Amino acid sequence: MSDHLRFSGASHQVQVETVKAIIRRQPVLMTILERLRDMALPDPLLGSGAIYNSVWNELSGKPPLTGIKDADVVYFDDSDLSYEAEDRVIRRAAAVFGDLPLPVEVRNQARVHLWFPQKFGTPYPQLRSSAEMMDYFASKTHAVSARLEDDDAISIFAPFGLDDMFSFRITPNTALDNRNTHNVKAERNKGIWPELTVVPWPG
Repeated sequence: MSDHLRFSGASHQVQVETVKAIIRRQPVLMTILERLRDMALPDPLLGSGAIYNSVWNELSGKPPLTGIKDADVVYFDDSDLSYEAEDRVIRRAAAVFGDLPLPVEVRNQARVHLWFPQKFGTPYPQLRSSAEMMDYFASKTHAVSARLEDDDAISIFAPFGLDDMFSFRITPNTALDNRNTHNVKAERNKGIWPELTVVPWPG
């Protein structure tokens, strides 16, 4: 087995602890998590590429921020579903994270069902939490997020587990018709991490 696959097939607990350790070794990710906690947004998470790209970088020996375009930060606030309320949080976050080497994109997951159909042409369910967003990601592999708790513990959320990520395998999630997103992201990822295996969209 290649060294980059050394955690493929490991127990879920070993994989979770490995993700936490990799995050703690990345100063930019820790800074985002710490500042996100300080913002005291409801149900905050740092998700997706900033995490799985960091794992692939460390395991394949690439520099820490290789391939990471931005950091996706989400929260869940259904008390005000207006764009104006979300925009206030976005502006606040721009000031909080503006000095970092990665742009930080902030979105309220309670609002996704309002704009997703217009942007992508397909219905989207109304979510009940930030973590529920991952159930609908185009690729199961990308469904991982983290939060820094008040006691400095890191919580990891991964509804499909972590073995796809540690196996360098991009697996489609057919919960929504996200074939194009799966294919485009997989092609981009494989261009950066050629070790990846892409599982085709079914049908």
